[in-house]
Amino acid sequence: MSRAPGPRDAITTVDYHTGGEPFRIVTGGVPEIPGSSVLDRRSTAMAEFDHVRRLLCHEPRGHADMYGCFLVPPDDPGARFGALFWHKDGFSTACGHGTIALGVHAVREGLAGAAPDGETDVVIDVPSGRVTARVRCSGGRVRAVTFVSVPSFVIARGVPAGGVTADVSYGGAIYASVPAAAVGLSVEPRHLPALIEHARRVKADLAGHPASRHPSDDRLSGVYGVIFYDELPDVDGVAHQRNVAVFADGEVDRSPCGSGTAARLALLHDSGLRGPLIHTSVVGSTFRARVAGVTEGAVVPEIEGMAYRTGRHSFELDPDDPMGTGFTLR
Repeated sequence: MSRAPGPRDAITTVDYHTGGEPFRIVTGGVPEIPGSSVLDRRSTAMAEFDHVRRLLCHEPRGHADMYGCFLVPPDDPGARFGALFWHKDGFSTACGHGTIALGVHAVREGLAGAAPDGETDVVIDVPSGRVTARVRCSGGRVRAVTFVSVPSFVIARGVPAGGVTADVSYGGAIYASVPAAAVGLSVEPRHLPALIEHARRVKADLAGHPASRHPSDDRLSGVYGVIFYDELPDVDGVAHQRNVAVFADGEVDRSPCGSGTAARLALLHDSGLRGPLIHTSVVGSTFRARVAGVTEGAVVPEIEGMAYRTGRHSFELDPDDPMGTGFTLR
């Protein structure tokens, strides 16, 4: 059995943001997390490394809306590495904004060789499957990253929950989509407290509902987030929506949400959308998304965004610190 980090071990990270959403990549101080696959390693991390997640994610080193990952070996040589995503309440099965950040990180830190001009595919194994960060460089600088998601699909339409009806879809994680107008609101920062409370009610009502079950692997089951959206006027003929994903227990995605955008594309394609989507977040950042292919009742989403490094850190836990691995106030 591996030894999880003790109180005197320093843990190093490189931090990014994608569309305003933080992403903390652990680069040292944590031993290899055992498992025969990335999905198995997630189970090990949940059982044996949860105190490390809390240390890095909770206050005073993080906050209630923090996000990050452990890097792990891939399932096979077809991927560059694996990633276990975490947030304030636990470990998620997918993270599109994190995949975009990992693409930038892999190229900038030399984990994946990239030509100064052109595209480089960084293939990553995550708990929901194999994804790709297609990194575009120009003049020796990373300019954009396209997140190629796992196949995404509609699970159910018009499911009553939280006093509204929700459409449920999968984009690496399961999301319930609700028009913000259905709760008398719009996707604006001033409405976030109310949207969070509505999301908690929707999610609570869907707990244990058949629509919350993944059709083939129960380890991927459970409604991860609730997406509220506004339909906006087209931009030069391109569909445009604004959204906010409220995931885990009231955590708010500042980006347009990568896996949530994949889940939204599955619904929109099912409703007849055949062109791209401009997806704007609650803070005004934007992803551009499209369906790249259709396979066995699912769509393959491609979502373009960009991540920016915000810092490098070395975190410690003083054995005399009464706060221990930290706390959250929400």
